[in-house]
Amino acid sequence: MPTFRYRARDAQGRPVSGSLEGLSGDAVARQLGSAGLVPLDIIEAAPARAGGVELLERLGFGRPGRVDMILFTRQMYALARAGVPITQALRRLSTTSRNAQLARTLVGVMDELEAGRDMATALSRHPRTFGPLFAAIVRVGEESGRIDEAFLRLNQHLEREQKVVEQVKTAVRYPIIVLAFVAVAVFVVMTFVIPEFAKLYGSFDVQLPLPTRIIIGTSNFFAAWWWLIAGAVVACAAWLRRYVQTEAGRLRWHGLLLRLPIIGGIVLRATLARFARAFAMATRSGVPVLQAITVVALAVENDALARQLLGMRGAIERGEGLTRAAALQPCFTPLVLQMLGVGEETGRIDEMLVEVADFYEREVDYDVRNLNDLLQPLLTVMVAGVVFILALGVLLPMWDLVQLARQ
Repeated sequence: MPTFRYRARDAQGRPVSGSLEGLSGDAVARQLGSAGLVPLDIIEAAPARAGGVELLERLGFGRPGRVDMILFTRQMYALARAGVPITQALRRLSTTSRNAQLARTLVGVMDELEAGRDMATALSRHPRTFGPLFAAIVRVGEESGRIDEAFLRLNQHLEREQKVVEQVKTAVRYPIIVLAFVAVAVFVVMTFVIPEFAKLYGSFDVQLPLPTRIIIGTSNFFAAWWWLIAGAVVACAAWLRRYVQTEAGRLRWHGLLLRLPIIGGIVLRATLARFARAFAMATRSGVPVLQAITVVALAVENDALARQLLGMRGAIERGEGLTRAAALQPCFTPLVLQMLGVGEETGRIDEMLVEVADFYEREVDYDVRNLNDLLQPLLTVMVAGVVFILALGVLLPMWDLVQLARQ
């Protein structure tokens, strides 16, 4: 995600500057507005050379994971509820955090607080760790004097998200491991085993069967060019990783994930569950609807869906109702639209969205179970087919030699 440098003024008119990550300059402006800042200038920053720890962090190594944030919010809730001052609580957690980057970030947040900034603004200046939704919920908690409840809501939200993410990972972990194992096994057999059989059969000076010739030809290619194949795979993986870090690449990749057969439906339902629960938490915490849509769009971690959510915000700004604005976006299913309509009529949007999130989380769990039940026999048949083809190519010449010997 690109980084933008900004200059802004806070509610007291004091100048503030820094950098934020965002999909675009407009998205960064909305983040600043969510943090109570008035943007004056926003410029996309050129990629900086990073070394050592900073380079690793830019590559994503050592970044606080969802489990780290769950532990952090739980501890912050306990300390805030016990009446421990925020700066003292952050100081304690910075010395006990298991994640080095999170510890450094908490030190930076303490510096911001000691400079006179509020908690939400201090968090928003570290977007790699604390997203816009996190800062918005904390801001509402600060303004209402119930920051402990803000951290409790964030903790509950992150724990439910972690559950959904684990369900999706479970759906893809087994097939990926099996396919990777099969790919490595085929590569080893083609590169090292088949050439030995080729030498053996070559000494007999007989016409080999077509399947055997195909396998030996493929094996010769692997044995001669394995370094080129390995290099191409690594280069493609590196290019793909770099491409999906660009705005256009990320948008295409996320859109492709939603369109994949079987898996795409699971990803869509998991993302809709995440949207519904995050939107419910934001509105229940007192975040205005337009601001809630903006921060949730940046929190769903799917740019294809985020673009549609921002389009929904634009429709509301033009005077459309929430349900009508959602109906204009193709990502929302009839269930979501019906529940939004009921919630809008009764004034209980947050409760309806929680019901939607619960429903989709149950659907994801059911889909993951069914997918695992379907994939296990399919992958078994596929592995058996690969073994059969290789064995057939290797054993057919032996069978022919046996027949010749009997004659």
